[in-house]
Amino acid sequence: MGPLMVSNRKAAKTSPEKIPPRKERSRGVGIVTAADSQERINGQLHIYDGDGKGKSQAALGVVLRTIGLGICEKRRTRVLLLRFLKGPGRAYDEDSAIEALQQGFPHLIDQVRTGRAEFFTSEEATKFDCQEAKRGWDIAKGAIASALYSVVVLDELNPVLDLGLLSIEEVVNTLIDRPEGMEIIVTGRAAPRELVNVADLHSEMRAHRRPLIDEESITSIHSIGGIEIYTGEGKGKSTSALGKALQAIGRGISQDKSHRVLILQWLKGGSGYTEDAAIAALRESYPHLVDHLRSGRDAIVWRGQQCPIDYVEAERAWEIARAAISSGLYKTVILDELNPSVDLELLPVEPIVQTLLRKPVETEVIITGRCKNPPAYFDLASVHSEMVCHKHYAEQGVDLKRGVDY
Repeated sequence: MGPLMVSNRKAAKTSPEKIPPRKERSRGVGIVTAADSQERINGQLHIYDGDGKGKSQAALGVVLRTIGLGICEKRRTRVLLLRFLKGPGRAYDEDSAIEALQQGFPHLIDQVRTGRAEFFTSEEATKFDCQEAKRGWDIAKGAIASALYSVVVLDELNPVLDLGLLSIEEVVNTLIDRPEGMEIIVTGRAAPRELVNVADLHSEMRAHRRPLIDEESITSIHSIGGIEIYTGEGKGKSTSALGKALQAIGRGISQDKSHRVLILQWLKGGSGYTEDAAIAALRESYPHLVDHLRSGRDAIVWRGQQCPIDYVEAERAWEIARAAISSGLYKTVILDELNPSVDLELLPVEPIVQTLLRKPVETEVIITGRCKNPPAYFDLASVHSEMVCHKHYAEQGVDLKRGVDY
Protein backbone atom coordinates (compact mmCIF):
# COMPACT_ATOMS: atom_id res chain seq x y z
CA MET A 1 0.00 0.00 0.00
CA GLY A 2 1.39 3.40 -0.92
CA PRO A 3 2.09 6.30 1.39
CA LEU A 4 -0.88 7.96 3.01
CA MET A 5 -2.19 11.16 1.46
CA VAL A 6 -2.64 14.07 3.80
CA SER A 7 -6.27 15.14 4.19
CA ASN A 8 -7.41 18.71 3.65
CA ARG A 9 -9.02 19.16 7.06
CA LYS A 10 -7.04 22.35 7.84
CA ALA A 11 -8.67 24.16 4.96
CA ALA A 12 -12.01 23.85 6.76
CA LYS A 13 -11.11 26.08 9.71
CA THR A 14 -13.97 28.32 10.79
CA SER A 15 -12.01 31.54 10.32
CA PRO A 16 -10.03 32.55 7.22
CA GLU A 17 -6.80 33.05 9.16
CA LYS A 18 -3.85 30.93 8.20
CA ILE A 19 -3.30 28.05 10.62
CA PRO A 20 0.13 28.16 12.24
CA PRO A 21 2.35 25.09 11.96
CA ARG A 22 2.04 22.49 14.68
CA LYS A 23 4.49 22.90 17.50
CA GLU A 24 7.20 20.36 18.13
CA ARG A 25 6.37 18.26 21.17
CA SER A 26 8.80 16.91 23.76
CA ARG A 27 9.49 13.20 23.68
CA GLY A 28 11.07 10.51 25.78
CA VAL A 29 8.49 10.12 28.56
CA GLY A 30 8.38 6.33 28.30
CA ILE A 31 5.22 5.96 26.22
CA VAL A 32 4.37 6.49 22.58
CA THR A 33 2.78 9.92 22.33
CA ALA A 34 0.60 11.25 19.56
CA ALA A 35 3.59 13.15 18.20
CA ASP A 36 5.63 9.93 18.03
CA SER A 37 2.89 7.74 16.57
CA GLN A 38 3.38 6.32 13.09
CA GLU A 39 -0.12 4.85 12.94
CA ARG A 40 -1.16 7.52 10.42
CA ILE A 41 0.31 10.71 9.06
CA ASN A 42 -2.78 12.48 10.42
CA GLY A 43 -4.82 11.25 13.37
CA GLN A 44 -8.51 11.31 12.55
CA LEU A 45 -11.36 13.27 14.10
CA HIS A 46 -14.30 10.90 14.61
CA ILE A 47 -17.86 11.99 15.35
CA TYR A 48 -20.48 9.52 16.55
CA ASP A 49 -23.91 11.08 17.02
CA GLY A 50 -27.59 10.23 16.64
CA ASP A 51 -30.37 8.99 18.90
CA GLY A 52 -29.43 5.31 18.66
CA LYS A 53 -27.28 3.30 21.06
CA GLY A 54 -23.64 2.58 20.39
CA LYS A 55 -21.95 5.98 20.41
CA SER A 56 -19.92 5.68 23.61
CA GLN A 57 -19.55 1.94 23.03
CA ALA A 58 -17.98 2.57 19.63
CA ALA A 59 -15.58 5.09 21.17
CA LEU A 60 -14.49 2.53 23.77
CA GLY A 61 -14.06 -0.06 21.03
CA VAL A 62 -11.70 2.33 19.20
CA VAL A 63 -9.81 2.84 22.48
CA LEU A 64 -9.45 -0.90 22.90
CA ARG A 65 -8.23 -1.24 19.31
CA THR A 66 -5.63 1.49 19.83
CA ILE A 67 -4.30 -0.22 22.94
CA GLY A 68 -4.27 -3.53 21.11
CA LEU A 69 -2.32 -2.08 18.20
CA GLY A 70 0.20 -0.76 20.69
CA ILE A 71 0.55 -4.22 22.23
CA CYS A 72 0.96 -5.87 18.82
CA GLU A 73 3.61 -3.34 17.83
CA LYS A 74 5.32 -3.54 21.25
CA ARG A 75 4.65 0.08 22.13
CA ARG A 76 2.60 1.62 24.88
CA THR A 77 -0.13 4.08 23.96
CA ARG A 78 -2.08 6.33 26.30
CA VAL A 79 -5.77 7.29 26.24
CA LEU A 80 -7.83 10.04 27.87
CA LEU A 81 -11.54 9.51 28.46
CA LEU A 82 -13.11 12.89 29.18
CA ARG A 83 -16.81 12.53 29.94
CA PHE A 84 -19.04 15.60 29.90
CA LEU A 85 -22.52 15.73 31.51
CA LYS A 86 -21.76 12.58 33.51
CA GLY A 87 -21.31 13.72 37.07
CA PRO A 88 -21.41 11.54 40.20
CA GLY A 89 -24.57 10.10 41.69
CA ARG A 90 -25.65 8.09 38.67
CA ALA A 91 -24.45 4.91 36.98
CA TYR A 92 -23.85 4.93 33.22
CA ASP A 93 -23.75 2.07 30.72
CA GLU A 94 -20.07 2.53 29.97
CA ASP A 95 -18.89 2.68 33.62
CA SER A 96 -18.23 -1.04 33.80
CA ALA A 97 -16.48 -1.02 30.42
CA ILE A 98 -14.14 1.73 31.59
CA GLU A 99 -13.47 -0.21 34.78
CA ALA A 100 -12.44 -3.20 32.68
CA LEU A 101 -10.13 -0.98 30.61
CA GLN A 102 -8.53 0.56 33.68
CA GLN A 103 -7.97 -2.79 35.38
CA GLY A 104 -6.77 -4.53 32.24
CA PHE A 105 -4.47 -1.73 31.10
CA PRO A 106 -3.33 0.23 34.15
CA HIS A 107 -1.34 3.43 33.59
CA LEU A 108 -2.66 3.68 29.99
CA ILE A 109 -6.16 5.04 30.69
CA ASP A 110 -6.96 8.40 32.30
CA GLN A 111 -10.58 9.31 33.02
CA VAL A 112 -12.21 12.62 33.97
CA ARG A 113 -15.93 13.15 34.59
CA THR A 114 -17.61 16.56 34.64
CA GLY A 115 -21.10 17.97 35.00
CA ARG A 116 -24.13 16.82 36.93
CA ALA A 117 -26.10 13.64 36.52
CA GLU A 118 -29.51 15.19 35.85
CA PHE A 119 -30.84 15.93 32.37
CA PHE A 120 -31.44 19.60 31.67
CA THR A 121 -32.33 21.87 28.77
CA SER A 122 -30.51 25.02 27.64
CA GLU A 123 -33.11 27.10 29.52
CA GLU A 124 -32.40 25.12 32.71
CA ALA A 125 -28.60 25.40 32.51
CA THR A 126 -27.02 26.91 35.61
CA LYS A 127 -23.75 28.66 36.40
CA PHE A 128 -22.49 25.34 37.75
CA ASP A 129 -23.19 23.65 34.41
CA CYS A 130 -21.19 26.30 32.56
CA GLN A 131 -18.32 26.01 35.04
CA GLU A 132 -18.23 22.22 34.74
CA ALA A 133 -18.27 22.38 30.95
CA LYS A 134 -15.40 24.89 31.01
CA ARG A 135 -13.47 22.75 33.52
CA GLY A 136 -13.77 19.73 31.24
CA TRP A 137 -12.83 21.72 28.16
CA ASP A 138 -9.77 23.23 29.89
CA ILE A 139 -8.60 19.71 30.68
CA ALA A 140 -9.25 18.66 27.10
CA LYS A 141 -7.28 21.62 25.71
CA GLY A 142 -4.35 20.85 27.97
CA ALA A 143 -4.38 17.16 27.03
CA ILE A 144 -4.54 17.93 23.32
CA ALA A 145 -1.74 20.51 23.52
CA SER A 146 0.49 18.13 25.50
CA ALA A 147 0.45 15.48 22.75
CA LEU A 148 0.83 12.83 25.48
CA TYR A 149 -2.24 10.90 24.33
CA SER A 150 -2.72 8.76 21.25
CA VAL A 151 -6.51 8.95 21.62
CA VAL A 152 -8.67 11.57 23.34
CA VAL A 153 -12.35 10.69 23.77
CA LEU A 154 -14.62 13.70 24.31
CA ASP A 155 -17.74 11.84 25.39
CA GLU A 156 -21.00 13.85 25.19
CA LEU A 157 -19.24 16.96 23.90
CA ASN A 158 -21.88 17.30 21.16
CA PRO A 159 -24.79 17.98 23.57
CA VAL A 160 -22.56 20.35 25.59
CA LEU A 161 -22.13 22.41 22.42
CA ASP A 162 -25.81 22.08 21.58
CA LEU A 163 -26.68 23.46 25.04
CA GLY A 164 -24.49 26.49 24.37
CA LEU A 165 -22.15 25.79 27.29
CA LEU A 166 -18.99 26.16 25.20
CA SER A 167 -17.91 28.19 22.18
CA ILE A 168 -18.24 26.05 19.07
CA GLU A 169 -15.63 28.11 17.23
CA GLU A 170 -13.05 27.64 19.99
CA VAL A 171 -13.69 23.90 20.15
CA VAL A 172 -13.47 23.48 16.37
CA ASN A 173 -10.24 25.43 16.07
CA THR A 174 -8.63 23.54 18.95
CA LEU A 175 -9.51 20.21 17.37
CA ILE A 176 -8.18 21.34 13.99
CA ASP A 177 -4.87 22.26 15.63
CA ARG A 178 -4.44 18.89 17.38
CA PRO A 179 -1.03 17.20 17.15
CA GLU A 180 -0.28 15.00 14.16
CA GLY A 181 -1.20 11.40 14.87
CA MET A 182 -3.69 12.12 17.66
CA GLU A 183 -7.11 10.49 17.22
CA ILE A 184 -10.00 12.45 18.73
CA ILE A 185 -13.44 10.91 19.16
CA VAL A 186 -16.45 13.13 19.87
CA THR A 187 -19.74 11.53 20.88
CA GLY A 188 -23.29 12.52 21.72
CA ARG A 189 -26.45 13.68 19.99
CA ALA A 190 -26.81 16.85 17.92
CA ALA A 191 -23.29 17.35 16.58
CA PRO A 192 -23.07 20.97 15.37
CA ARG A 193 -22.59 21.50 11.66
CA GLU A 194 -19.35 23.45 12.21
CA LEU A 195 -17.80 20.41 13.90
CA VAL A 196 -19.10 17.97 11.31
CA ASN A 197 -17.55 20.11 8.57
CA VAL A 198 -14.02 19.56 9.91
CA ALA A 199 -14.46 15.91 10.94
CA ASP A 200 -12.77 13.09 9.05
CA LEU A 201 -15.41 10.52 10.03
CA HIS A 202 -19.07 11.12 10.86
CA SER A 203 -21.31 8.17 11.74
CA GLU A 204 -24.89 8.61 12.91
CA MET A 205 -26.34 5.93 15.20
CA ARG A 206 -29.97 5.84 14.06
CA ALA A 207 -32.43 4.11 16.38
CA HIS A 208 -35.00 1.73 14.91
CA ARG A 209 -38.09 1.36 17.04
CA ARG A 210 -39.91 -1.96 17.16
CA PRO A 211 -43.28 -1.71 15.36
CA LEU A 212 -46.37 -2.08 17.52
CA ILE A 213 -47.97 -5.51 17.29
CA ASP A 214 -50.56 -7.46 19.25
CA GLU A 215 -50.29 -7.51 23.08
CA GLU A 216 -49.46 -11.23 23.35
CA SER A 217 -46.52 -10.89 20.98
CA ILE A 218 -45.32 -7.73 22.72
CA THR A 219 -45.27 -9.55 26.07
CA SER A 220 -43.37 -12.45 24.56
CA ILE A 221 -40.79 -10.25 22.83
CA HIS A 222 -40.25 -7.97 25.82
CA SER A 223 -39.66 -11.00 28.05
CA ILE A 224 -36.61 -11.95 25.95
CA GLY A 225 -34.49 -8.81 26.32
CA GLY A 226 -30.75 -8.70 25.93
CA ILE A 227 -30.63 -8.79 22.12
CA GLU A 228 -28.86 -5.89 20.40
CA ILE A 229 -28.35 -5.43 16.66
CA TYR A 230 -25.89 -3.03 15.04
CA THR A 231 -26.18 -2.70 11.30
CA GLY A 232 -25.79 -0.17 8.49
CA GLU A 233 -23.12 1.19 6.16
CA GLY A 234 -21.36 3.42 8.70
CA LYS A 235 -18.45 2.67 10.99
CA GLY A 236 -19.00 1.63 14.60
CA LYS A 237 -20.79 -1.73 14.41
CA SER A 238 -18.04 -4.10 15.51
CA THR A 239 -16.44 -1.52 17.80
CA SER A 240 -19.81 -1.06 19.55
CA ALA A 241 -19.97 -4.81 20.04
CA LEU A 242 -16.50 -4.77 21.57
CA GLY A 243 -17.68 -2.00 23.89
CA LYS A 244 -20.42 -4.39 25.04
CA ALA A 245 -17.77 -7.06 25.67
CA LEU A 246 -15.90 -4.62 27.88
CA GLN A 247 -19.14 -3.86 29.74
CA ALA A 248 -19.72 -7.52 30.47
CA ILE A 249 -16.19 -8.02 31.78
CA GLY A 250 -16.44 -4.85 33.87
CA ARG A 251 -19.74 -5.93 35.41
CA GLY A 252 -18.11 -9.18 36.41
CA ILE A 253 -15.24 -7.30 38.05
CA SER A 254 -17.57 -5.02 40.02
CA GLN A 255 -19.75 -7.92 41.14
CA ASP A 256 -16.85 -10.28 41.79
CA LYS A 257 -18.29 -12.74 39.27
CA SER A 258 -17.05 -14.38 36.10
CA HIS A 259 -18.69 -12.74 33.10
CA ARG A 260 -17.41 -14.76 30.20
CA VAL A 261 -17.56 -13.39 26.66
CA LEU A 262 -17.61 -15.28 23.36
CA ILE A 263 -16.76 -13.44 20.15
CA LEU A 264 -17.75 -15.33 16.98
CA GLN A 265 -16.97 -13.83 13.58
CA TRP A 266 -18.36 -14.86 10.22
CA LEU A 267 -16.88 -14.08 6.78
CA LYS A 268 -13.54 -13.25 8.39
CA GLY A 269 -11.06 -15.95 7.55
CA GLY A 270 -7.40 -14.97 7.44
CA SER A 271 -6.14 -12.04 9.51
CA GLY A 272 -5.74 -8.26 9.54
CA TYR A 273 -9.30 -7.19 10.38
CA THR A 274 -10.39 -4.07 12.23
CA GLU A 275 -11.13 -5.91 15.47
CA ASP A 276 -8.03 -8.13 15.62
CA ALA A 277 -5.93 -5.84 17.78
CA ALA A 278 -8.81 -5.08 20.14
CA ILE A 279 -9.63 -8.76 20.60
CA ALA A 280 -5.94 -9.55 21.13
CA ALA A 281 -5.79 -6.89 23.85
CA LEU A 282 -8.87 -8.32 25.56
CA ARG A 283 -7.52 -11.85 25.49
CA GLU A 284 -4.14 -10.78 26.81
CA SER A 285 -5.63 -9.05 29.86
CA TYR A 286 -8.57 -11.40 30.43
CA PRO A 287 -7.54 -14.79 28.95
CA HIS A 288 -9.92 -16.73 31.20
CA LEU A 289 -12.93 -14.56 30.28
CA VAL A 290 -12.72 -14.10 26.50
CA ASP A 291 -13.06 -16.80 23.84
CA HIS A 292 -12.78 -16.00 20.15
CA LEU A 293 -13.42 -17.89 16.93
CA ARG A 294 -13.53 -16.70 13.34
CA SER A 295 -14.89 -18.51 10.32
CA GLY A 296 -15.02 -18.15 6.56
CA ARG A 297 -12.56 -17.72 3.73
CA ASP A 298 -9.97 -14.97 3.47
CA ALA A 299 -12.00 -13.46 0.63
CA ILE A 300 -15.10 -11.37 0.02
CA VAL A 301 -18.19 -13.51 -0.56
CA TRP A 302 -20.45 -12.08 -3.27
CA ARG A 303 -24.10 -12.93 -3.78
CA GLY A 304 -24.39 -15.52 -6.53
CA GLN A 305 -20.74 -16.58 -6.12
CA GLN A 306 -20.98 -18.49 -2.85
CA CYS A 307 -18.77 -21.59 -2.64
CA PRO A 308 -19.55 -24.82 -0.77
CA ILE A 309 -16.92 -23.95 1.84
CA ASP A 310 -18.81 -20.73 2.64
CA TYR A 311 -21.88 -22.71 3.70
CA VAL A 312 -19.78 -25.19 5.68
CA GLU A 313 -17.89 -22.44 7.53
CA ALA A 314 -21.06 -20.45 8.28
CA GLU A 315 -22.81 -23.55 9.66
CA ARG A 316 -19.75 -24.53 11.71
CA ALA A 317 -19.71 -21.16 13.46
CA TRP A 318 -23.49 -21.16 13.97
CA GLU A 319 -23.45 -24.57 15.68
CA ILE A 320 -20.88 -23.22 18.14
CA ALA A 321 -22.95 -20.07 18.62
CA ARG A 322 -26.17 -22.02 19.18
CA ALA A 323 -24.57 -24.26 21.78
CA ALA A 324 -22.89 -21.32 23.54
CA ILE A 325 -26.10 -19.27 23.73
CA SER A 326 -28.18 -22.20 24.97
CA SER A 327 -25.61 -23.23 27.59
CA GLY A 328 -25.80 -20.01 29.57
CA LEU A 329 -22.04 -20.20 30.21
CA TYR A 330 -21.44 -16.86 28.53
CA LYS A 331 -22.93 -13.59 29.73
CA THR A 332 -22.26 -11.94 26.37
CA VAL A 333 -22.15 -13.63 22.95
CA ILE A 334 -21.09 -11.42 20.04
CA LEU A 335 -22.17 -12.68 16.61
CA ASP A 336 -20.06 -10.44 14.40
CA GLU A 337 -21.13 -10.31 10.72
CA LEU A 338 -23.99 -12.73 11.25
CA ASN A 339 -26.33 -10.37 9.39
CA PRO A 340 -24.53 -10.51 6.00
CA SER A 341 -24.13 -14.28 6.40
CA VAL A 342 -27.91 -14.58 6.62
CA ASP A 343 -28.38 -12.01 3.86
CA LEU A 344 -26.15 -14.14 1.59
CA GLU A 345 -28.34 -17.16 2.48
CA LEU A 346 -25.39 -19.00 4.01
CA LEU A 347 -27.57 -19.67 7.07
CA PRO A 348 -31.33 -20.18 7.48
CA VAL A 349 -33.18 -17.65 9.62
CA GLU A 350 -35.57 -19.87 11.60
CA PRO A 351 -32.96 -21.73 13.73
CA ILE A 352 -31.51 -18.37 14.74
CA VAL A 353 -34.94 -17.07 15.74
CA GLN A 354 -35.67 -20.19 17.80
CA THR A 355 -32.30 -20.06 19.55
CA LEU A 356 -32.80 -16.42 20.49
CA LEU A 357 -36.34 -17.08 21.72
CA ARG A 358 -35.00 -19.76 24.07
CA LYS A 359 -31.83 -18.04 25.24
CA PRO A 360 -31.20 -17.69 29.00
CA VAL A 361 -32.47 -14.40 30.41
CA GLU A 362 -29.04 -13.34 31.66
CA THR A 363 -27.29 -13.95 28.33
CA GLU A 364 -26.78 -10.94 26.08
CA VAL A 365 -26.51 -11.50 22.33
CA ILE A 366 -24.96 -8.80 20.17
CA ILE A 367 -25.42 -9.16 16.38
CA THR A 368 -23.57 -7.02 13.84
CA GLY A 369 -23.17 -6.49 10.11
CA ARG A 370 -24.77 -4.89 7.08
CA CYS A 371 -28.02 -6.33 5.82
CA LYS A 372 -30.17 -5.38 2.81
CA ASN A 373 -33.09 -7.58 3.83
CA PRO A 374 -33.68 -7.51 7.61
CA PRO A 375 -34.36 -11.10 8.79
CA ALA A 376 -37.10 -12.07 11.23
CA TYR A 377 -34.84 -12.03 14.29
CA PHE A 378 -34.57 -8.22 13.99
CA ASP A 379 -38.05 -8.10 15.54
CA LEU A 380 -36.67 -9.69 18.72
CA ALA A 381 -34.08 -6.97 19.32
CA SER A 382 -34.39 -4.75 22.37
CA VAL A 383 -31.87 -2.41 20.69
CA HIS A 384 -31.46 -1.89 16.94
CA SER A 385 -29.03 0.83 15.87
CA GLU A 386 -28.25 1.55 12.25
CA MET A 387 -24.85 3.14 11.64
CA VAL A 388 -25.34 5.72 8.86
CA CYS A 389 -22.14 6.95 7.22
CA HIS A 390 -22.32 10.68 6.48
CA LYS A 391 -18.60 11.23 6.06
CA HIS A 392 -15.48 9.06 5.80
CA TYR A 393 -11.83 10.04 5.52
CA ALA A 394 -11.43 7.74 2.49
CA GLU A 395 -13.40 10.38 0.59
CA GLN A 396 -10.61 12.87 1.36
CA GLY A 397 -7.94 10.74 -0.29
CA VAL A 398 -6.61 9.08 2.87
CA ASP A 399 -5.50 5.50 2.20
CA LEU A 400 -7.25 2.94 4.37
CA LYS A 401 -5.08 1.06 6.85
CA ARG A 402 -5.42 -2.71 7.11
CA GLY A 403 -6.30 -3.70 10.65
CA VAL A 404 -7.80 -0.27 11.33
CA ASP A 405 -10.23 0.47 8.50
CA TYR A 406 -10.83 -2.94 6.92
